[in-house]
Amino acid sequence: MLGTFVLTLMGCCSVAVAVLFGEYNSIFQIGLVWGLGVTLAIFLTRNICCAHLNPAVSVAMVLAGRMRVGRLPFYVVAQMCGAVLAGVVLFGLFSSSIAHYEAVHEIVRGTAASVDTARMFGEFYPNPGDAGVSVVSLPLAMCAEAFGTFLLALFIFALTEDCNVGRPSSDLQPVFIGLTVSSIIFFIAPLTQAGLNPARDAGPRLVAYLAGWRDAALPDDVGGWFWVYVLAPIVGSSLAALFFKYILEPINKKKNHSCGCGK
Repeated sequence: MLGTFVLTLMGCCSVAVAVLFGEYNSIFQIGLVWGLGVTLAIFLTRNICCAHLNPAVSVAMVLAGRMRVGRLPFYVVAQMCGAVLAGVVLFGLFSSSIAHYEAVHEIVRGTAASVDTARMFGEFYPNPGDAGVSVVSLPLAMCAEAFGTFLLALFIFALTEDCNVGRPSSDLQPVFIGLTVSSIIFFIAPLTQAGLNPARDAGPRLVAYLAGWRDAALPDDVGGWFWVYVLAPIVGSSLAALFFKYILEPINKKKNHSCGCGK
């Protein structure tokens, strides 16, 4: 809960600062903040809970045999609670600034125009900040989120697998996982804002819905928030787990017979 709270708060606040104050001028800057949030959250919690900050990654860990399935419901509930708490703190910090921004730009909260501020909480496709450049359908958005989460989970496995002799040291693994998140955001965010984490999206989105954005907090009228930002990341991470377990891990074992992967 604590780790997911930290990464969600830092990342969502960077989007809020960009929207409300114009302090970030590119996805590169926001992506780096998200990566830093992930890195710090991992350092904070990995000795307590192996830094399970993402339900999609937790599902992948179960499929790969790295976590008992009985732990999964507790981890997912904790991750959701952390993300909701981050959304509450975000709204508490910036509620007056959001109200001022809406007044200046003549935005009525809950209307379609209020997506401009709702995107501080949950993700949308196409990215509302792309000035209409991207044309993103529901299937494309699902594929983008699934592919991004596939890469994230794959690199987490590769960076932490004992059999991979090319992995960084334990002290540097959180840094490289954070950089992985940043790198994926750089090319997925222009399309879907790069959720990659069902809790990180659903938690703050619920807060936005209850705080007055209502239907404007949902990306479409066909349940796209679920298909794109909840289901697709789980599918992507699950495919990564199977790919690593049945293809990459056996290859690593053949290359390094003394790695002790069976532990």
